[in-house]
Amino acid sequence: MLNWVKNENVQMIAVALATAVGAQFKINPFREDYFRIGLGVSIFLFLLMIMPHLSYLKTGILTGLASFAFQSTDLIYHVHSLSVLESMRDNLGAGLYYVVFAYGLSKIKQRFHEIPPLLLGGIITGIDFSSNLVELLVRGLLIGTNIFYMREWLYLFVAGGLRSYFVIGLYNSFAVRQIRLLHAEQEKRMEQMLNVNSGLYGEVFYLKKAMNTIEGITANSYELYRDLRKQDMNEYSQRTLGIAQQIHEVKKDSQRILAGLLKLYDNENTVNMSLSEVVDFASKTNRKYSEMLHKQVRIEVEQQYEGESPYYIPLLTVLNNLLANAVEAIEQEGVIQVRVFEQDAHVNFVVTDSGKGVPGAKRGVIFEPGYTTKFDEVGIAATGIGLSHVRDIVQSLEGRIQVEAAPSGQGAVFRVMIPKFNLMKKTAADDTIDRDLG
Repeated sequence: MLNWVKNENVQMIAVALATAVGAQFKINPFREDYFRIGLGVSIFLFLLMIMPHLSYLKTGILTGLASFAFQSTDLIYHVHSLSVLESMRDNLGAGLYYVVFAYGLSKIKQRFHEIPPLLLGGIITGIDFSSNLVELLVRGLLIGTNIFYMREWLYLFVAGGLRSYFVIGLYNSFAVRQIRLLHAEQEKRMEQMLNVNSGLYGEVFYLKKAMNTIEGITANSYELYRDLRKQDMNEYSQRTLGIAQQIHEVKKDSQRILAGLLKLYDNENTVNMSLSEVVDFASKTNRKYSEMLHKQVRIEVEQQYEGESPYYIPLLTVLNNLLANAVEAIEQEGVIQVRVFEQDAHVNFVVTDSGKGVPGAKRGVIFEPGYTTKFDEVGIAATGIGLSHVRDIVQSLEGRIQVEAAPSGQGAVFRVMIPKFNLMKKTAADDTIDRDLG
């Protein structure tokens, strides 16, 4: 069924029939009994503008035939004394109108989006007027009527202008709505892509750190094997060698996993993104997160510094983690404030929440691997790598992170300070990040 609807021949026939039916409905804007405007041309113009993939000339011929058949049949039905031949002669010009009109539109259909609306309306008005002149000329030749009436020509020109600008306004409204829907869809996909890349970045970051640790353990195990062998402790040396080999296999497996992740996340071919966009995406994501947790959390953003950074993925990872922790720290409802400003050649990101806060005795250990305050329903602790993750990423940019009590006495304040030179330019910081990532 869907393929049938998408068939261009079917679409052209549908345009022809819709135009022919619409032409039967007429309005009388000038209070002249002999001068009425059918809706067929407006329908024809609008459908052609929203379906530029169709062959305009073929559609015009089909529409001309349909209009010719409909109007001839209608004239015979209402004027019983009129013969079929006379009816066809009277309506041949109307059929040719659509052929000429479609041919004229075909010359500019590739430029509908380029031509300013006012100019486009003027051009289509000219095409409409020329098509009407062809219709009058054919009627004059076949019926013998006088076509040189300036008043009638003026009516045709004004009617063509009104019709053209009305349809262009309708088309532009339709196009604007389509653009807005497309923009919303693209924004949604961008948000999903950024969230996925942020997660992948974290996995790549920690997997490379784990591989460095594994490599160190392998080297130490082999050194221990050599020492034990020198001391003729062959049984222990062989067992140590076996452990070293097993650790080496783990490293090779980790390398395979890392290679797969790097295919998905390429940190070499990145573009810049503004800080406001990064903060906005992080805020949107965590507003949705708070709704998922059935919490009423208001996230306020105060941005006093703007710039573009190639490191928007690690920055988004940091902000996402801090905001998610802030959302989780709030019981049922509260406020999270995000401030971005420049101070002492550093870009500062300050996240303040109205949650439970961090006790002073624990502020020195919350960034250590393994520390957590989160337990599931059976009392099992979470992995606790969140804030450790944040600290390592901030340090990879030669920045610092610290936590303190909120000024109000309720909640916590996390301050991230990154050198502006490292964050905003892909230069010296490259070596630091590449070194920390492996």
